[in-house]
Amino acid sequence: MNNYKKTLLFTLLMTVFLSHQAYAIGEAISEIASDAGDIAKDIGQSVGIGKTATEIDQDSDIALNKLLKSSSAAVNLSKSAKAVLIFPKIIKAGLGIGGHHGEGVLRQNGKSTAYYNTIAGSYGLQIGAQAFGYAMFFMDDEGLNHLVNHNKGWEVGVGPSIVFVDEGIAKTLSNTTATESVYVFTFNQKGLMAGAGIQGSKISKINPDK
Repeated sequence: MNNYKKTLLFTLLMTVFLSHQAYAIGEAISEIASDAGDIAKDIGQSVGIGKTATEIDQDSDIALNKLLKSSSAAVNLSKSAKAVLIFPKIIKAGLGIGGHHGEGVLRQNGKSTAYYNTIAGSYGLQIGAQAFGYAMFFMDDEGLNHLVNHNKGWEVGVGPSIVFVDEGIAKTLSNTTATESVYVFTFNQKGLMAGAGIQGSKISKINPDK
C-alpha cells in the first residue's frame, strides 16, 4: 500500500472515530443539560431558598420517618438523643466548581426549636448533580451546645466527635455502643450513603417565615 492510500485510510478511520466521539460527547452534553433542567426545577419546587418553617417541618417529618423505618440504628439513637437536626433534602451540583445547599430543623423532645441551613463549596473534577439528605443525632450536651452556641455557623468536622453512619456501622450500632457526641445518617432515595460529602460544610441558624 502506497503512502497516498495509507494517508487516505488513516484519514477515513480518524473521521469515523471522531464522529463517534462527537456523537458521544453530544449525547453526554444533552444528558447533562436535561439533568440540569430537572435539578433546577427540583431546586425551585422541592428545596428552594427561603422555604417557610411549615414547609421545612413537613419535609423533615417525611424524611425522618422514612429514615426511622429503614434503620433500626436510627431508631435506637432517637430514643436517647438530646436532639436531632434534620436536613430533608440537599441539592449538590457542580461543573468544576460546585456546592450544596439545604434547609432543616432542630428537634428536641419532638418539638421544632430552631431552623438551619447547610452550605458547602468544592472545587475539582465534578459534573452533574444529586439530591440527598441527612440527620444528625446529638447524644450529649457538648455536641448540642456546639451547634446551638455557634452564632456564626458551625463547620462540620470541627468540634465534637462525629461518626458518619453507613450500612456497615449501622448493623452494630445501639445505645450501648454509641459513645460519640454526634452520629450522622446521610441518605438518598436508595438508602444510607457515605457521609464524607458533608465534611467541611457549614451549618448556620436561619429565621424562616412561618
